[in-house]
Amino acid sequence: GRDYLFDLMREHGLDIRRRKRRVVTTDSRHWMHKYANLVKELEISRPGQVWVSDITYIRMNSGWGYLSLVTDAYSRKIMGYCFHKDLSAQGCAQALRMALDKRICQDELIHHSDRGSQYCSKEYVE
Repeated sequence: GRDYLFDLMREHGLDIRRRKRRVVTTDSRHWMHKYANLVKELEISRPGQVWVSDITYIRMNSGWGYLSLVTDAYSRKIMGYCFHKDLSAQGCAQALRMALDKRICQDELIHHSDRGSQYCSKEYVE
């Protein structure tokens, strides 16, 4: 079948390499303050130590939707979420508020993101 054909082609140096197009979704070259990366060398050893925020793009019949998530880096538990129809900071801030409302432990917490404009905006930082 197909796998045999690809194995045969590979044996004869006829590899077919598909180039995947990578869509750039974050532009960190904005004028807003960008905070230092505090988790670069950090060993994450417990829940509630580091929360990670990100936006997932979801294709819909009517265009795009955006799911903002705040996830605990240790347990991978989703602490907060918000589905929104635009890339404004409002949806990201709503996901963060949900996570903070559910927060039980008051130990020191590091919030990490890709430093995109939504996460550096005044609305989100406040």
